[in-house]
Amino acid sequence: MSKTIAKPNEELAQILSGERASARRTNYVRWILGALALLVLVAGYRVLAVRTQNVVPRYQTVQVIRGKLRVRVSATGNLAPTNKVDVGSELSGLVETVLAQENDRVKKGQILAQLDVSKLQDEITKSEAALASSQAKLAQAEATLNQDRVSLDRDREVSRLSGGKVPSKTEMESAEAALARAEADVRSAQADVNQARATLSSDQTNLSKASIRSPVDGVVLSRAVEPGQTVAASLQVTTLFTVAEDLRQMELKVDVDEADVGGVKDGQNATFTVDAYPGREYSARVTRVAYGSTTKNNVVSYSTVLKVKNDDLSLRPGMTGTAEIATVTRENALLVPNAALRFTPSTTASAPPSHGLIGSIMPGPPPDNSSQRMVTTSKGNSQQVWTLANGIPLAIPVTTGVSDGTLTEIVAGNLKQGMLVINDNVSPAK
Repeated sequence: MSKTIAKPNEELAQILSGERASARRTNYVRWILGALALLVLVAGYRVLAVRTQNVVPRYQTVQVIRGKLRVRVSATGNLAPTNKVDVGSELSGLVETVLAQENDRVKKGQILAQLDVSKLQDEITKSEAALASSQAKLAQAEATLNQDRVSLDRDREVSRLSGGKVPSKTEMESAEAALARAEADVRSAQADVNQARATLSSDQTNLSKASIRSPVDGVVLSRAVEPGQTVAASLQVTTLFTVAEDLRQMELKVDVDEADVGGVKDGQNATFTVDAYPGREYSARVTRVAYGSTTKNNVVSYSTVLKVKNDDLSLRPGMTGTAEIATVTRENALLVPNAALRFTPSTTASAPPSHGLIGSIMPGPPPDNSSQRMVTTSKGNSQQVWTLANGIPLAIPVTTGVSDGTLTEIVAGNLKQGMLVINDNVSPAK
């Protein structure tokens, strides 16, 4: 009985032992496969990193040329007539008629509006009457003067014939005093006449000022008065009309930035455009650069006036113009793009040595880039550009001149027309 029981136990132990051995083999296989997968991933990463770090750079080049270089300063402003006059009224009164409208061409002295003159005419009538009265008084004083002078002359003759006996001394003094009074009365009457005449002249002047006239030949730009409106004269004259003297000659007033004003001078040529005529370019000339500055939004600028011809009257006051002022012009200059002056190569790369899969997997010593470092120096107008020598960037020192923002003039250095200079890196194809 005991032998029978021991036999199944042995068989069970053998089965369990076989299952444990199989599990251990499965674990070993899994560990080996995991290690191989990790090895493959590390190898791929190393190969990709080495290829990425050792890509041979390529460069974009441009040819050095000779040509005309124009340095321009941009500025924006508004058009205005060369002479614009604000017409007002020196008198208070009721506007009776308005004889000019906007855009009307007017001549110097032409009536633009007329005030009510009834009160002014009454003042003139009174002044004329006062003048007539003063003139009558003057005539009366002159007649009295003549009478006193004749009387004194007669007394003097009688005194001469009588040997000074008649008339008496007192009578002679009275006659002389009467003559002096008559002369004073004449002078007083003459002064009254002059005053009355001046008052009449003032009233006539006021009557003429009731007719508001154009002070210049020109065009009416604006009108701010209507018939029946009351005009009140004060210390500050109210503008009734604005007249531009000649719209065929205009001014473009622009604000030049403080960084550019040093190159702007009287007599320089300029061009400008307006939004009303896209694509059309107008000519202008600088006539004045202000010494006084203006500050707007913390930006310092200087008012500059450009003279503009407007023969076809296409330009109108108030239009916004964008001007380009030619400050410097260079003929047959040696030119390079500004990008070539800014370019600096970092390093040059060489093809990596091949060490096979193991060499790619195993880390090597760090690369030595000491011989590949390139330093760019720039002091004043001394800079450098880069050209290719056997595929390797080579620095060429140059001295620069003026620039228009895109091209720069080269005034000294070993750079020649037709040479190729580097202006950018080109990413290699992947």
